[in-house]
Amino acid sequence: MNSTKTITDNRKARHNYTFEDVMETGIVLTGTEVKSLRNGQVNLTDAYAQIKNGEVFLHHMHISPYTHAYYNNHDPLRVRKLLLHKREIIKLIGKTKEKGYALVPAKLYFKEGKVKVALALARGKKTYDKRITIKEREAKLAMGRLNRQKHG
Repeated sequence: MNSTKTITDNRKARHNYTFEDVMETGIVLTGTEVKSLRNGQVNLTDAYAQIKNGEVFLHHMHISPYTHAYYNNHDPLRVRKLLLHKREIIKLIGKTKEKGYALVPAKLYFKEGKVKVALALARGKKTYDKRITIKEREAKLAMGRLNRQKHG
């Protein structure tokens, strides 16, 4: 049985991008970073991934310093390496060269005791796309309210 526990979800990315492909990646972390993640002390809002020299790195993911650590605490905004297979990285290089694509962390979660990142190959939404998404969400909520009133 796969036991997964969500740490955080990048809701801003879901608003600003349409996800075309999402893949599970590992991440290289220090001990104090993992302890801070267990406490939910993380922010993915402005985070993005970049490919450099055949490796994938995650930038601007803020993990707050662990409160009980003494001298060996981590830098909150340090660049962290993502773990992918070579063929996955080659596929991502090909896709990100196309105009309008970005690598965005969609979700951070624990899977069988290990921290995983759901890395999304995403295309930026235009302003009118965002408005359409908001209208659809509001219409869905209104329909739910009407159904509850009718049956409740």
